Amino acid sequence: MHVVLVEPEIPPNTGNVSRTCAVTGTILHLVEPLGFSLAERHLRRAGLDYWDRLQLVVHKSLEAFFQWAGQGKMWFFTTSGSRLYTDVAYGRDDFLLFGKETAGLPKWLLEKHPKQCLRIPMGKNIRSLNLSNSVAIVLYEALRQQGFPGLY
Repeated sequence: MHVVLVEPEIPPNTGNVSRTCAVTGTILHLVEPLGFSLAERHLRRAGLDYWDRLQLVVHKSLEAFFQWAGQGKMWFFTTSGSRLYTDVAYGRDDFLLFGKETAGLPKWLLEKHPKQCLRIPMGKNIRSLNLSNSVAIVLYEALRQQGFPGLY
């Protein structure tokens, strides 16, 4: 599995996601620009001592990421998705894309791939879940569907 954070802004969120990816053997992709330095103390602290176990790929832009990923299956997570994250079948090599905390994924990207836009159910009039919580919810559902490969 691949988790992709597009232009993340808050170091502890990315640190928490990195820890989740490390413990699940999931590759983490960060798409620049980042709202912080990868050497930042809060980022490292949230990831604890898992950094040496993290498979991390940094991409200079969204375009560079798509070029790298090729024809990989993509899922785009947004509060405006028409389908629930539990309504699809995830594959081992799928890419789970999440946008930056303040704006989400670019509108043009969501409009280009409406059938791949998924959402996590939430109460009305509430903006969104925390990014790291959203990643954990979706990633563990995807791994559950696959029988938690490589995990015990």
